[in-house]
This record gives sequence, structure tokens and C-alpha cells, in this order.
Amino acid sequence: MAVELKLLGAAVVVGLVQLLWAAGAARAHQGDLKWAAGPRDTPMPLGGVAARLDRAFRNFAETFPFFAAAVLACAVAGKLGQPMTTWGAGLYVIGRALYVPLYASGVPMVRTLVWLVSMVGLVMVLVALFR
Repeated sequence: MAVELKLLGAAVVVGLVQLLWAAGAARAHQGDLKWAAGPRDTPMPLGGVAARLDRAFRNFAETFPFFAAAVLACAVAGKLGQPMTTWGAGLYVIGRALYVPLYASGVPMVRTLVWLVSMVGLVMVLVALFR
């Protein structure tokens, strides 16, 4: 199996960890399991780390479909295994994995730079697709 496809699987794991971490932090912050198990018609705001984890997950959910589509398009086009796709996919996954704890900790500038690294990785995969 191509390294890029393994990294796509690793990105799914990163996303699932983020989802579970954000959900656990939200339940701990809100402290109302009855509300969480219900229809959630009335919003319950989040704050602090729980809110940051929620925003980080939403950010992942915005970028992951583009990454997945790019890697799968490269697979269909026979472009996997190139340094550009391998390094790009690696940068995306590592950047996304590092982004969450930085965001949760409230680290401002480094978090943005790490996000930028993940976006550079995504662009690298796209560039390889169109070469």
C-alpha cells in the first residue's frame, strides 16, 4: 500500500482522536449528560479548552475532505510515490496532529505556523496531481 494512503488513514485517526477529545471536553465542561443525550434543541455554550478543542476539530473537518480528495485523485492518476505526494501527505498529517494540542493549550503564533505547514502539505499533494 502506498505511503500516502497510509497517511490518509493516519489522518482519519487524527480526526477521530480530535472528535473524541473535543466531545469529552465538552461533556466535562457542560456537565449535563441528560442534555447531551437529548435532542439538544437548546444550545449549551462551550468555553475555555472545550471551546478551543471544538474549534480545532471543526477546522480539521474543513480541511480533511480536500486532503482526502487530493490523495485519492493522486492514487487514481497514478501519481503516488513521488516525493511531492509523500512529503505533502506527511506534512499535512503531522501538522494536523500537532495543531490540536497547540490550540488546546492556547499557543497563538506557533499554532498558526503549524496550521500553515499542514496547508503547504495539502498544496504539495495538489501540485503533484497536476504535474
